[in-house]
Order: sequence, then structure tokens, then C-alpha cells
Amino acid sequence: MTQTLKTKVLIIGAGTGGYVAGIRCGQLGLDTILVDGGDGLGGTCLNVGCIPSKAIIHAASKFETVSKAANGGTLGITVADPVIDLAQTVTWKDGIVRKLNGGVAALLKKARVKVIKGWAHFSDAKTCTVKTDDGDIVISAEHVILATGSEPVELPFLKFGGDVISSTEALSLDAVPERLVVVGGGYIGLELGIAYRKLGAQVAIVEMADRILPLYDKALTDPVAKWLEKHGVELHLGAKAGGFGDGQLSITTRDGTPMQLPADKVLVTVGRRPRTKGWGLENMGVTMDGPFVKIDDRCATNMKNVWAVGDLTGEPMLAHKGSAQGEVVAEIVAGHDRRFDPVTIAAVCFTEPEIVSAGLGPLDVEGRDDVIQAVFPLAAIGRALAIEAGEDGGFVRVLASKSDHRLLGIQAVGQHVAELSNSFAQMLEMGAVLEDVAGVIHVHPTLGEAFHEASLRALGHAIHI
Repeated sequence: MTQTLKTKVLIIGAGTGGYVAGIRCGQLGLDTILVDGGDGLGGTCLNVGCIPSKAIIHAASKFETVSKAANGGTLGITVADPVIDLAQTVTWKDGIVRKLNGGVAALLKKARVKVIKGWAHFSDAKTCTVKTDDGDIVISAEHVILATGSEPVELPFLKFGGDVISSTEALSLDAVPERLVVVGGGYIGLELGIAYRKLGAQVAIVEMADRILPLYDKALTDPVAKWLEKHGVELHLGAKAGGFGDGQLSITTRDGTPMQLPADKVLVTVGRRPRTKGWGLENMGVTMDGPFVKIDDRCATNMKNVWAVGDLTGEPMLAHKGSAQGEVVAEIVAGHDRRFDPVTIAAVCFTEPEIVSAGLGPLDVEGRDDVIQAVFPLAAIGRALAIEAGEDGGFVRVLASKSDHRLLGIQAVGQHVAELSNSFAQMLEMGAVLEDVAGVIHVHPTLGEAFHEASLRALGHAIHI
């Protein structure tokens, strides 16, 4: 039996873009249906991405700390040799995901959003059929918000399955692999590769570029490279991966030499692509921008009242971008005058140490003589030393206009610097100048003092260096 529904707003995808759009639509009194056919409420980020990966990374760091205490002691603490039961760790991680799933469901219910579990397929821009366990539902809507997200890129010669895994499977292993080879030296591969090295795996990373994290400047990535070297992570840069079989991954090194890398698991993290197939996008008449759906600064497509948010709309593929876009679209549908035009969208790599980047970096202003750059090392910050965060070459860097001192970009590398990202984004979004940061009394002792001191240094009068 086929059911027919009509609604003001139809949202496809329950990730951070879709569910936030749904909640905001509900708050604004809009009749809203949210179709969830993917990973579950919260999408990739909550279920198989941001949240579970940070849980595993946290557990790995705890294990590493205890391991140090068992091997000669650390901070005067000595313990017996630790043992990791990864299956139990994954169960703990799954509990966090379930709790957050429940929270999202409760928020959607509170906002009176009708959630339908099933796969949607569009026959035209405003009509789709959702296949559910209870039969088909045909939904027509005045407004459609596309929030289908993205999926891992699969290499034709390294198809996912068995011991060739994506980040999704890497977050649900029941045991630490003895030998893990990561194909791809971007942030996903490095975050998970470092976590598994901390858990005791022998890790090798194969990256086609000449260095890890090629989208960031070398000063930011050097502390991460030093951590990898210190902890025995095998790096094959400028190398190409080949096929996998009999526990061996074939690669070709930078100089063209063929090699075999032993591997119990091969983790392929060569990027993500927008999820555009399997739900009838081709029947909607929307204009594409390469692999992405083309939108304007209102997140509107070329089709009237069809909107798109999140990874489907292009880089950066970050959860917080999708959420912000979801709010904007909901408010536009409700009649508000909104635009999606952020000054910056800060990005964080949860590597060891962490990296934060907001706004312009040195590569963006190379050759310009109208920009001030100043760096302040975390080693000169008391709080950093007290929590062992000042010993890995970490720093905060500011870039500002020489003429009016307006901040153009802020970066940091070091343990726990992810928590500075919102302060960086806020200052850039507000159009702050160096004097604004310098004039804020920063709390002592905190890592944020490095932002203050970097700004003071750009003005020519840092205090603690």
C-alpha cells in the first residue's frame, strides 16, 4: 500500500546539515518531513565520522599515557603493563553514538519534525518516493532541502571489503591489527593511523604527495611528521599504492621501485565524494558544479525552492559548515533575509599534535609584502608545559594586514589546540584587528595566552619571548 504525504519542507539526509535544518524549520513553525536513509540520525559525523573517531582517538591517547607509565614511568607515575580490549572500547564508543542519536531524535520530536526512515528517490524536483519497511510513501513538498552528505572514495584496485577497509570499518574493529597500512596521508588517514599506532599497531602510511597533509603549510605539519618519526610510523611519500593480496600491499616508491608492505588491514582514506547517486538527483534538473550541486549564497539551486547544504555543495566538507547552511536555509524558507557568507570556516586535524587553521595561511599570501606574520611558541606558555603540550614544536601564528592590522588568518599546532578554533573563527568573523586581541585580558594559565602573545608579537611587543 502506497501512502501519500504533502509538506511545506522536505529534507533528504539526517546528517549535521539535514537534522539541524529540520530542527530550525520546526522551531520556526514550518511543517517538515526529514527522510533518513543513510547512517542514522546525525549522519556520517555522529555515526561513523567525527564523534566516533574522536572517541577512539581519546581512548588511544589514554592507552598511550598508561603505556608510558608502564615503561619507565611518566610524571612520577608507574603502573603495570596495560592491555587494550578494542571490542570493549568500540562498545563504549557505540554507547556514545547511541546517546547522541537519541538526543537528536528527541530534539527533532520536540521541534515536531516527522522523521521517516527509508531511501528516497526523486521523480521530479519536488516529489520523491520513500521505500520503508512498511511500504512506499510518496512525498510532495513546497521546499526541498538536499543534505545527502558524502561517502568514502573507493580505489578501483583497492575495493572495500575484507581486509581493505574505509574509515567506517576502522572505527568498529574488534581487535588492534598487528600491521596497518594507511593509503592516504590526509587528515582522516593520519588521525586514525596515529590512533592505531598509540594502540600498539605497526603503522605505515602511503601518500602520493611529497609530504603529509599537503593542504597545510610545512610549518604546521612538521610537528606531526616528527611525532610519526619518533613513534616508528613508516612513511612512504611520493608513493603510489597498488593491489592487495596474501597480506601484502603493492606500492611503487617515489623513485619507481616496487615494494610489498605487509598488512593485516589496509585503510583507504584518499578522500570523500558527494553522495549524488541512487536517489534520483538526475531527475531534479539541478545544475552541477563538477561533482557537487551548484548553489548560490542562499544555498539555493537553480530550481525554485530546491536547496542544498553540507558536503553535497562542495569544499570544505565539514560538519559545522553543513549545520550553518541548514540554519540559513530554514530561516530563508520561513521568510527571513539570510545569506551564507562566512568570513572563515575553521578546520581542525585531530592528529598528534592537533592542527587548527582559520582564514588565510602563509601559502595564500606568499609573495605579498602587505601582510604581518607572527608566531608564538607553546613552549613559552606555562599551561602548555604543565600538561606536556609545549614539547612538540607547537605554536600559534597570526597573519594580519600591515596597513590596518585586520586579522587575515590564524593557525596553531600543538596538543589540545583544537579548543582554540572557535576563538580564532570568532575573531576573524567579527573583523578583529591585532589590537582587539591584544586588548582582551586572556585567562592565565591557558593555551589561549599563545594567541594573545602572537598578536602582541605581531604588534612588536610580545611579553613572554
